Amino acid sequence: NPYQIHGGKTVPIVKSHDQTKMEEGEFYAIETFASNGKGWVVEDLECSHYMKVFDAPHTPLRVKSAKTLLNAIDENFGTLAFCRRWLDDIGQTRHILALKSLVDNDLVQPYPPLCEQRGSYVSQMEHTILIKSTCKE
Repeated sequence: NPYQIHGGKTVPIVKSHDQTKMEEGEFYAIETFASNGKGWVVEDLECSHYMKVFDAPHTPLRVKSAKTLLNAIDENFGTLAFCRRWLDDIGQTRHILALKSLVDNDLVQPYPPLCEQRGSYVSQMEHTILIKSTCKE
């Protein structure tokens, strides 16, 4: 599976004392969030989006439905993000407890909604850049 999301160095959205330097040949995902609220988002509400952990070690699962669900995730999504509705679409209609087991075993990472103040909207944009010796692409 060639997809590793959220790996390596980061570009923080707030000021810090981090002295990490971007280097030639590195890729960065630049994520920005826009809001018509106060500009402060938090993870909140019921989670519907998940992603298999890229470098998760083999973990023996005791719950048979969790094993079945993990195989379905591997076959259909690999390490790309997915939502619970898509699990229904691939025939995994009774997945809540199995998914909880995968999250509890650190095999799947939940991505809850990012919320702002009540009544406001939040959007996320992402752009990938490649650092080259003469420019960024």
